[in-house]
Order: sequence, then C-alpha cells, then structure tokens
Amino acid sequence: MDSTTVRNLLVRGMLAGLAAGVLALIVAYVLGEPSVDKAIGFEEAQAQAHAQAHAHEHGHEVELVSRSLQSTAGLATGILVYGVAFGGIAALAYCFALGRVGRFSPRATALLLSGCALLAVYVVPFLKYPANPPAVGDGDTIGKRTTLYFLMLVLSVLLAVGATILGRRLAPGLGTWWASVAAVGAFIAVTGLAFAFLPSVNEVPADFPADVLWRFRVSALAIQATLWAGFGLVFGELAHRLLEPRPAARRTAVTV
Repeated sequence: MDSTTVRNLLVRGMLAGLAAGVLALIVAYVLGEPSVDKAIGFEEAQAQAHAQAHAHEHGHEVELVSRSLQSTAGLATGILVYGVAFGGIAALAYCFALGRVGRFSPRATALLLSGCALLAVYVVPFLKYPANPPAVGDGDTIGKRTTLYFLMLVLSVLLAVGATILGRRLAPGLGTWWASVAAVGAFIAVTGLAFAFLPSVNEVPADFPADVLWRFRVSALAIQATLWAGFGLVFGELAHRLLEPRPAARRTAVTV
C-alpha cells in the first residue's frame, strides 16, 4: 500500500472517529451521566457527616470545575478528542490488516477489525476490572488498580494478535473454520488463566446502590460499543469508496 493511500485512510479514520465520537457522546449523555450524578450524590451524602464534624478545621472546598461544565463541554471534549485519536490509530492498524486477515472487502475488514478491537481492547479488560463510578474505589490504591487494568489490556491485545497468527498458521492444515475455532479456543483458555492468576479488585462500598453500579457499567460498555461500531461502519464505507471506486468513475477517468 503506497503512502498516499495510507495518508488518505488516516484522514478518513480520524473523520470516522469523530463521527463515532458524536454517537458515543449522545449515549454517554443519555445513559452515563444520570448514573454519574447519582454516584456523586451518594459520595456527597457519605462525606457530609464527616465534613460537618470538621467544618471548623477545613472550611468549604472550592469546586474548580463545575459539574454542569464537566457533563457538557468537558464530556464532549474528552470523547471527541479520544474519537479522533483512536480513529487515526485504528486506521493505521487497518492499513496493516487489510489483505492479511483474509480475503474480505474493505467494509468487512473494517467491521472485523472494530469488533476484534472492541473485544481485545475493552471487553476483556472490562470483564476482569469493570469500570467504577465516583465514590467507588480507594484513593490509596488507584495506582495499583490502574497498573492491573493496563496489564490486562496489554495481555488481551497480545493474546488477540497471537490467536490471529495461530489461526493463519493452522488454516492450511485444518481449514479456515477449524483453524478459527482452535484460535478462539486458545484465546479463551489463556485469557481464563490470566483472569485466574491476576488479583481481583473489589472496593465497592457495602451500602452503594447496586442499580447505580449496574447502570453505570452497562452505560460504559454501551459507550464503547457505540464508538467502535460507529467507527467500523463509517470508516468501512469511506475506505470502500477510496479503495474500490465505482465503475462509472473509473470509466470517466479513462475517457478523460
């Protein structure tokens, strides 16, 4: 693939990431923010008694960024910037994967890449270390929890790459179907071992509302699913138009 095509795909990937970010922003605002508000309310209620007891010593804390700004402009900026950045990275991964993962069309390759990336980059680490709303988690262990999460993420991505390589090497002898079954089975088995050996983290307060925790985690998963699915659909169409132009456009180019 020449550099011009890579550059064009990179630009299209960033645009697709921006479009997917808009969709994810809507989901985050509709589904995620109500759960965050409830979690913050719980946290404030828990801290109110302690704050009143020591009010004469500490006084009132100044809120540097208002909650309304966080849930609107802050949320939009974070998701859209993330969408553009991840879209560019995914487009480069697409350039490498195109033609190497099977004889798929540009659209199918984009959807396949998005689905596998969602699974490896988010779903697998999420199953071991799910997202937590405010008021959940000990501030003293945030470094440890972050390290464990990123370790699980790196392991998941490496195992996904290894499963892909394994499937390609087994395909000539077993056929595409059974090679894929073997690769997926190996991925699940080794991921299960990682789940078993890595330490678990459970710092949810006993009195934290279970429905708030559940809704927050479902919304976090929905945001990522929307982001990756939206990217796969939009980028797949843009890549298809670039890599496989319409016959009429080709005839016009030849005539001119």
